[in-house]
Amino acid sequence: MNERITECGHLGLKRFWALDGRAYEPGALDEKPLEFMGLTTSMVLKCDDCVTYHLIRLIQLGATNDELYEALNVSLIVGGSITIPHIRRAFETIDACREMQETDIELKALL
Repeated sequence: MNERITECGHLGLKRFWALDGRAYEPGALDEKPLEFMGLTTSMVLKCDDCVTYHLIRLIQLGATNDELYEALNVSLIVGGSITIPHIRRAFETIDACREMQETDIELKALL
């Protein structure tokens, strides 16, 4: 739906989508650390759609399960036990992505 939203012609929506996309472009930090920040922030804010997106991007960028688990642990420490249901769903997403990588190594079908 991102394409549909950006093509609707609303200037405010287009500007925000552009800003969001640029926030994860490499600059002083590479894309992977930026995505990890997006993941942990999304976990604390309890946004499953965003968590899923960042997990997919991180896996596409070569993040290992151990790296993902460490980031989820930071989310748990910062966000507290309220993040536990989201961590459960994150593990399901990681497992599904790893399974999908057996036939689609870059997970192109997901994004």
